[in-house]
Amino acid sequence: MSRKGHSITLSLKEQDKAHLEALALEFGMTWGDRPNISRLVEAIARRQLVIALNHDWTKERITALNRARTALVDAGQIEAAIAIAQLLLERSELTLPLRTELEQFIAKPAVPWRIEVERYILRRQPFQLSYQDAAERVWQFTIRHAEIATHEDRQYLDCWCEERTGNQDLPELMHNWCLRIDRILDAAVVPISGQWHPGLDTILVELRLFRGLAFAYHSKSTLDQVNEWLIDPPQVRRIVRQVSSTFWFTREILRYGKDCEVMAPDPLRQKIKQEVVALYNQYNAEP
Repeated sequence: MSRKGHSITLSLKEQDKAHLEALALEFGMTWGDRPNISRLVEAIARRQLVIALNHDWTKERITALNRARTALVDAGQIEAAIAIAQLLLERSELTLPLRTELEQFIAKPAVPWRIEVERYILRRQPFQLSYQDAAERVWQFTIRHAEIATHEDRQYLDCWCEERTGNQDLPELMHNWCLRIDRILDAAVVPISGQWHPGLDTILVELRLFRGLAFAYHSKSTLDQVNEWLIDPPQVRRIVRQVSSTFWFTREILRYGKDCEVMAPDPLRQKIKQEVVALYNQYNAEP
């Protein structure tokens, strides 16, 4: 005796019917060699096939979720960060570099040396960090202050170190180092005696903002010491800011072009002037 199943009637346009038949063929739901829509619907009902939302997430949504993941990593909430990474990997809209980054993160979500460093930072415990870079050079730093920071969407260990050799910043800032975390695959970390430094070294930098930038500027409350409008010349904003790295400061202000001018200290002004002259010479040379 044959067993009869319940029947349903679908009212479809020819184009929709063709799409369903194509899906049935794609997932092997056939009767003989012909696509079978009934088998496709049955497989969906039994959750042998899962219906998912359209892969139409915007770049802004993906970027926001990935930033949330890195923030969770910084906060030490690794399991929540892994959950977001797994959610993102289900999407087809990811760029190949981001997909690779997420896959590497899930494979190795937290390196032991970083966990140890975060514990020392929390306890304000000076420590020594030794590692070998990609060029097989061995670096050793005696660190008396450190913090995890984000610069241009990458995580860094900003730290105050006893060592100054090799640092190309201004003399007042040569104790400050900025180590890119994802480039340190393994490191030896040991505690040392002594006092925890209160913070990174800083210098005061005076700059002036012109035209639209002067009106659009939002004060960096933790860094800006002075934020005022000048009377002469008019419509010019004067900012005095604490700076711990001239490298990141220069990268920030050069994008503002002629709307931003560094007034002091003079060594930094000359350093930025050299960058501008080098850029001018490059564009003035024959291609």
